[in-house]
This record gives sequence, structure tokens and C-alpha cells, in this order.
Amino acid sequence: MSAREDPDDELLARVLLCRVFEPGDPVGGRWVREWGAVEVARVLRDEGPRPAGVSDRRWAGMLGRAREADAGRDLRAARDAGVRVVVPGGPEWPGQLDDLGDARPLGLWVRGRPSLRMWALRSVAVVGARACTEYGAHMAATLGAGLAEHGWVVVSGGAYGVDGAAHRGALGAGGATVAVLACGVDRPYPRGHTELINRIAEQGLVVGELPPGEHPTAGRFVVRNRVIAALTRGTVVVEAAHRSGSLVTARAAQRLGRHTMGVPGPATSGLSAGVHELLRGDAVLVTDPAEVVEVVGDMGQLAPERRGPVLPRDLLEAAARRVLAALPGRGTASAAAVARGAQTSPEDAVARLYELRSLGYVERHGDGWKLTRQAVISGREGVVDVDGACSAVRGNA
Repeated sequence: MSAREDPDDELLARVLLCRVFEPGDPVGGRWVREWGAVEVARVLRDEGPRPAGVSDRRWAGMLGRAREADAGRDLRAARDAGVRVVVPGGPEWPGQLDDLGDARPLGLWVRGRPSLRMWALRSVAVVGARACTEYGAHMAATLGAGLAEHGWVVVSGGAYGVDGAAHRGALGAGGATVAVLACGVDRPYPRGHTELINRIAEQGLVVGELPPGEHPTAGRFVVRNRVIAALTRGTVVVEAAHRSGSLVTARAAQRLGRHTMGVPGPATSGLSAGVHELLRGDAVLVTDPAEVVEVVGDMGQLAPERRGPVLPRDLLEAAARRVLAALPGRGTASAAAVARGAQTSPEDAVARLYELRSLGYVERHGDGWKLTRQAVISGREGVVDVDGACSAVRGNA
């Protein structure tokens, strides 16, 4: 906006243009960038000369939509529905949306009290299959709740399946969530999520590019996904087939330089095939909220180190573990044989054996030593018997 343009004129012009251009239309975006929204709106209202490169048919369609548009009526309808309009250059506009270039939204219609700009600064998108499995719904809800508990805003599309589970997870944790719709924000879609979307509007934000009353279409769902990608620091995909719309969000995030993450599923699941394809590329594998935060968060916000359960034998000194490992799984062994297996002296082996005896791991039988039942069970829990497994395979072959 130039210094001479009136903010009210800019707002009215952009509201009118929301009726003329489809979301993400690069032609309309280029005109607004080159001439300004007020001038583009004036040319359309006055049915000015057709710009170069636009067919007669398309220009006639634009002029027809401009004649029917009424910015004042749309603003009144928005106000009655508790909706405000956020435009580029305004105090609530998220600057990261400017990365979309000429495909940047002309404006956003917003339901909810929080500041969209502030919430978007620390947000993560969680998207995925509509017809997800129980596993997908569980993982999406877990990520939504965990990210909310870590202080992150969860952004998704309000759809069935993964989207809805992610929103519910965040809401259930008392956290923040944003639904980006492909229709007017006064018309919740899908209808079955009316209650959920209204709850999001009360506790968080519902956002869309389309003016009040507008309905969704297949194309609008696709272009909506670029807003989800641009608005957030990163996108997590939970279950997605090869042709899933959530992959559109992930690829848009990659083009914009945002982080892209995927939650793996069974190798045999078609619903995870798209996620696995992402993971074969530049996406990062994540399994819980802490790992997501490690990717998108500030330096030093590392996920906790993953390890198996601590077993009693893990607390033994290294020398004692070597002596214990040198004892056969069945039968007895002399102290000399144990010393050779543990690569230590007979005196040290005897000392370690008596130490292990006091802890209940070994017992003495005459001149030999053998493992107790406790030691055998502990070994089975903590160590894979490679030789035994190979013998079993050979026996079954």
C-alpha cells in the first residue's frame, strides 16, 4: 500500500477482489502487486480496458463478478457473524504468507479472538488422511495434544480424519489450534464438524480466504493447503496415500523452505505410502511431539534420548558384565574357562563370580559355576540370543 492510499479503500478493494479472483490466482495477484488493489478494483468496477494476456471470455467473467460484488455487504455479513478481515500490511497480517508471492491471499477472513499474526509465529501444521486408521487418529491426537502442551499452535484443515483428531487433541489439552477452511468461515465444512469448528472459533481461530457464504470446491481445497504450509514453521503428515491432498501441503512447505516431517506407518499400508515417499526424500521422520519440537523449535530444544528399559544387569560394572556373559546358558563352567571367555585373569574372574553370586546371578556347583534362573530370565529380556536364533532357523529350514 502506498502512503497515499486510504486503509479503508484498500480494505474495500481487497474484499471486492475476493469475489472476483479465486484464491491463489497468480494473475490477480500480479495485478495487485503491480497496480495496487485499489486500482485493480477501480478498473474492474468501471469496466476498463482489458489487460494484455487475458482472453475476452475470462475478462467478461471478471467484470461480471465485479458487478455483482458488494464489499460493504460482505463486511456487514462478516461483522454479524463475528468475523474480521485481515489484509497484507495490517497489524495482524502474518508476514510469512508473503513468501507465497503472487499467490499470496488477497486477505483472510478470521473468526476468533487471538491475534493470527502472533499465533502463526509458533505454529505447526498437522495434516493427513481423511479416511485414516485408528492408528492415524491416535497419532494425530497425540501430536496435537503434545504440541499444545509444549506451547505450540496446531494448524490443520478442519476435515474428517487426521485434521479433526489433531484439532481435538490440541483442544483437549487446553491448547491453541487454527482451522484453515476452503470456504467461508461463517459456513463450517464439513457439516459433521460444525460443532468442532465452532469450538475452535471459541477457543482458537478459524481462517479462510473466501468471503461469507462461499462454498468449498475440490480446487479450493487444493489451493487452501498452500496457506497452511506458509502460515506454519513446519508440516507433519500423518497417514497419506500417494494422491493425498496432505502431500500438496507438504510439498508446498518444501518449496517455501519450511520443515517437512512424516509419521511412519506399516510398510504394507497404502494410507502410509505417501508419507513413506516423503521420508525417502527430504522429510524428517518423527514419532512424538518432542521430536517435532526438536525440528521446528529453537536451538537446544532436543527430544529426550531414546533407549530401552534399564535392566538390573545394566547396573553392573563392565568387568562383571563380561564375566556374566562368559558363562554358558546351560550347564556349568570352571573359573578358568570363564576367565578365558571374559579375557581376564582367573583371580579377577573368581572375584567377579562371587560378586555376581551375592547379587543372585550365579551359583557355585562343586568346582564349576552356572547362571541362576534370574540371570537367564534377565538375559532373555535384555539380549537377543543370536546363536540360538540362528540354530532355530537352521533347524526349521
